[in-house]
Amino acid sequence: MDNITDFGNIFDWVIAHGYFFIFLVMCAEGPFVTAAAGFASALGYFNPWFIFLLSIAGDLIPDSIYYYIGYFGRFKFIENIGHRFGSTQSRIEHLEELLKKHFGKTMIMLKLTPLLSAMGFVLVGYLRRSYPKFIKYCAVVTIPKSIFFLVIGFFFGHLYNINEYLHDASILFPLIVILVVGGYIGYGKISFLIGKKIEKI
Repeated sequence: MDNITDFGNIFDWVIAHGYFFIFLVMCAEGPFVTAAAGFASALGYFNPWFIFLLSIAGDLIPDSIYYYIGYFGRFKFIENIGHRFGSTQSRIEHLEELLKKHFGKTMIMLKLTPLLSAMGFVLVGYLRRSYPKFIKYCAVVTIPKSIFFLVIGFFFGHLYNINEYLHDASILFPLIVILVVGGYIGYGKISFLIGKKIEKI
């Protein structure tokens, strides 16, 4: 029930605020906000194409910030911060080896593993790996994810709009929220499994 309430609150917040504030929240919690904004777009509040671009930017800009923190950070700083997340010198060396041998697979693994991505991207920047290649693989995961949650939100927003016209929206809205939350949870689990499989390669 908490997830349903949370989505309802996010939906109300999305409608009440403009694109800029939606983008700021997307930087922290992209999938839920993208789905809620897609839902609102279907009801005519926003342009879905603009929401799509904001969703991508809200995902890739934080990734880039993590990268450049590592790129311009001094080793002692990286070592101190990384230690809090379990990143030791041996793990940094292991990641460097993985990036040399399997850059794409390693990047996708990091991107699909939320608990590893932030510190992993800092380390990618620290190791001075190519930024164009870095952002390309981030986008490989980000673009389908943004499409997925935008389409879910837009589709069910469209159904809600039709059902409201038929005077039965009170029944459909809880079902829509459950399906959106279910898609969010399902995406998380699928991402975790994919990340684990790639990690073994």
